[in-house]
Amino acid sequence: QHGLVGEYLLQEGQAANLRYSFTLFETTPGGNRVRVQTDNTDQPFDINEGSKLELGSTAKVRVLATYLEIIAEIWQRNQKASLAELLALQDDATDKLSRWTLDHMINSPGISLAEILNKALERKYSASPTERFFTGGGTHTFGNFKKEDNLKVPSVLESLQQSINLPFVRMLSDIVQYTNAQSILNQKDLLSNDKDPRRIELLNRFIDRESQVFLSRFWSKYQGKPAEERLETFLSGLHLTPGKLAVIHRYLFPDADLQTFSGFMKQQLPKYDWKEKEISRLYGQYRRDKHNLQDQGYLARVHPLELWLLGYLLDHEAQATGTSPSLQQTLQESTQQRREIYNWLLKTKAKNKRDSRIRTALEVEAFSDILRRWKRLGYPFDHLVPSLATALGSSGDRPAALTELMGIIQNQGMRLPVYRIESMVFAEGTPYETRLSVKPQAAQQVMDPVVAETLRYALSTVVQNGTGRRLKETFKHPDGTGLIVGGKTGTGDNRLVMVGPGGQRVKTRALSRTATFVFYLGDRYFGTLTAFVPGDKASNYSFTSALPVQVLKSMAPLIQPYLAPEKTETEATPEIDAKPQTELEAATETETKTTPDANPVESVQERKPEPLEQADASNDAKPDLNTPVQHHSPELHHTPLEHADTFAEDEADAETAGMAEPDSE
Repeated sequence: QHGLVGEYLLQEGQAANLRYSFTLFETTPGGNRVRVQTDNTDQPFDINEGSKLELGSTAKVRVLATYLEIIAEIWQRNQKASLAELLALQDDATDKLSRWTLDHMINSPGISLAEILNKALERKYSASPTERFFTGGGTHTFGNFKKEDNLKVPSVLESLQQSINLPFVRMLSDIVQYTNAQSILNQKDLLSNDKDPRRIELLNRFIDRESQVFLSRFWSKYQGKPAEERLETFLSGLHLTPGKLAVIHRYLFPDADLQTFSGFMKQQLPKYDWKEKEISRLYGQYRRDKHNLQDQGYLARVHPLELWLLGYLLDHEAQATGTSPSLQQTLQESTQQRREIYNWLLKTKAKNKRDSRIRTALEVEAFSDILRRWKRLGYPFDHLVPSLATALGSSGDRPAALTELMGIIQNQGMRLPVYRIESMVFAEGTPYETRLSVKPQAAQQVMDPVVAETLRYALSTVVQNGTGRRLKETFKHPDGTGLIVGGKTGTGDNRLVMVGPGGQRVKTRALSRTATFVFYLGDRYFGTLTAFVPGDKASNYSFTSALPVQVLKSMAPLIQPYLAPEKTETEATPEIDAKPQTELEAATETETKTTPDANPVESVQERKPEPLEQADASNDAKPDLNTPVQHHSPELHHTPLEHADTFAEDEADAETAGMAEPDSE
């Protein structure tokens, strides 16, 4: 009855295993206030703030934000350049984004930032899935959700509206190219000239990073296990032969005598027809000092760093230190060995092998810069997967972090403080009465306001014409006119896939399925709604992000009363039951708790921006992103008892302004 059953939604009887998380913020003069935060998980796990989920196409908002910021950077850097200077810069530009921006500045003298960002939304990318991309250390292809999109060449705006994958993969590729162009001069020569001294530097960085990644994995594999269990774990993953066993034992136990070696070989291969002469030959042939680490790994058919780590742990225990080495210590003491196993890369005559590693190193460095940009806008993790698949959500995200990004966009590029508590009172009416109140804290301009307004407009078209159109005309002003609503959908289907020879899928196992809608409602409210199915049961679900959009639409009667502008003191805000309406509860099986304000905070006037081409030119100036702006924050400070009367007046004013804390889980 709420439209939750159907294609891309739920099937009959599937509601029981579905988990929801819903968060709603309100922008007030004091900052962003949590009005609702709830879920229906009967456990401490917080989907909204404590998870790392693959939220699919919501990553496209982050990619689009970076894309628009780069266009703005190029415009701001060159807005005062003469025509001759612009032409020279265009000739020297090696990346697509710089050439495109400079071309528009040359052909449209005096173009404003708002105008060029609007043009950037009209820029087109191919949606063809046939191209093979070198990314993440190898060659990959990507697909679109709908096959009918494959032949399109949509604009950036249309790609966002319909959530078409390939344009965003190509957009992120352009971002990587731009980032490398800012730090690497003459990149074409770097890849073509094998004698360029910069290649050695990049190869060394690649070697250091990749070897640390492998060694960290092996360290985690054996952490906390005793020596016998480590060896058993190591051997259990191998197809054992006499030669492999001999290499492994002679490396791990170089001082063992022939009798000990013989006993080990016979124990591991009891059905093998052992001859003492063969055992003696293997014992001498594979002495540790006769082969380097790389060769020993090759002979044993194992990664040489895994073999080294097992020997290192045995040597460390033999020293009877009483403690196991930390990962940091292990990495520091393996520098020589990690470089040794990559000597082939520096000496090989195959230039193409070095080229692929250099391209990988360049991509990794570009993603380090992209991570810096994303973290400035609230990305919660310290690592991005250095792959174009990050444009489609492979690096993961959190609903709460996406909400923060939406708040930045909603508030014209300003990150406002967020708080859930208005005040705390302890031991009231006693000599020990203590009151805590909100302490003022600075907000920060983290995005150009013109970029933020462009993003806000683009997200509104997702609801008007795109994947969020179920919400079109759902929320309204009191006079019946439509409320501006925007957002982005995203779906994550998380699986372990076993691949056999030829790249064929042998087996898959579902880990979870998620669908998220991050949104804003008018000028004051924004939030996220996430649907989540954990574990093997996720394999039975095929819902997409259409589901949270439909659920939000079902919740409209609950939310609508709070979207009205400020009431007078004689006008009471409609109350909402702590428990949802019966039909909504049946549809979502979620209890949403709110505490409405007695009088809502004075509303910010609904922004009805003019088209970007008509935006005020005064917005073109680049804001000082380090200049703080004073707002309130959730940090609390102690109010002494002797000021209790003053605080009480402030508290009364706060309650009148509608600052009551909502119930939350």
